[in-house]
Amino acid sequence: MITEVELPGVVDPDGLRLRTREVPALAAGQALVRMEATGVSFAEQQMRRGKYYDQPPFPFVPGYDFVGVVEAVGGPDSGLAVGQRVASLSKTGGWADRLVADTADLVPVPDGLSAEDVEAVIVNGVTAKRMIDFAKVGGGDTVVVLGANGGVGSLLVQLAQHRGARVIGVVSQRHMDYVRELGAIAIDRSGDVAAGVRALAPSGVDAVFDHVGGPGIKTSWAMLGRGGALVAYGTAATRDQEGNAKLPVLALVGRLLLWRALPNGRTTTFFNIWAGRKRNPAKHRAQLKADLEVVFGQLADGVISARIARVFPLSGISEALRFAESGTAAGKVVVVPDASK
Repeated sequence: MITEVELPGVVDPDGLRLRTREVPALAAGQALVRMEATGVSFAEQQMRRGKYYDQPPFPFVPGYDFVGVVEAVGGPDSGLAVGQRVASLSKTGGWADRLVADTADLVPVPDGLSAEDVEAVIVNGVTAKRMIDFAKVGGGDTVVVLGANGGVGSLLVQLAQHRGARVIGVVSQRHMDYVRELGAIAIDRSGDVAAGVRALAPSGVDAVFDHVGGPGIKTSWAMLGRGGALVAYGTAATRDQEGNAKLPVLALVGRLLLWRALPNGRTTTFFNIWAGRKRNPAKHRAQLKADLEVVFGQLADGVISARIARVFPLSGISEALRFAESGTAAGKVVVVPDASK
């Protein structure tokens, strides 16, 4: 049997439902994976509000990524062995004790890494790596990370520092010590952020990583120096805004494109980890696998550390989602199977 979490519609966290179903027959190119860890990302917070840009119709099973063990494979040429540990960026379906996945989307996990640590760096690690690459962060740069206490933000801080950059983390006052412990300079987001950054970097910064969007994106753009890059990767400011879920993203992307066209040496992008998947799925999978291998290697080598806020059982998924939405989490909220599983 498979136990999974159903999101039936636009509901409060308590409206999530546990349901069970029979394990389906596996087709060639599919694998049954026993989940060891999954997690709660900002995407699920948007999905439960019906606000994620391209979420499937209700009802569905959320769960953006997972790590687990292969229990069975369909067909002889899957390239995977029963008992092998794998991870995947699934977008949906991860909130289950077992799940059926395409073998082409499964990436082997190195030995010696805990499931919880791996989970903390799947989507967050690839997101952080690719955005750091886009901004060409290097030695001597100064970068600003909004929400530096978050799952992605914590890894952005670490990766930027690994490349020799000075990092300014913008967070709530309660998370300032956490950000300093990561090695970044902490700025209280409730104050005059632009003035605080300007005092540290009078000529502007080399990159800003902004998951907030909304009106504050103008401040992020203004903080850049010549040649700087603004990387937007979310619209947290409009999470609870009523209306069409796509409009905030489209408005943000439109603004970024206009700014990119200006002849001032600065550049922008809206990061979308799924870009290119429909156009060239084989290339998308190959790039994702390569990036995950790099991120897992960095985790194993201690270049980055997994930052885990709390671990919840699958049966406590409502509490996990409520905690993730509370604004008090520092790091990734991880979900594991119940002990009896």
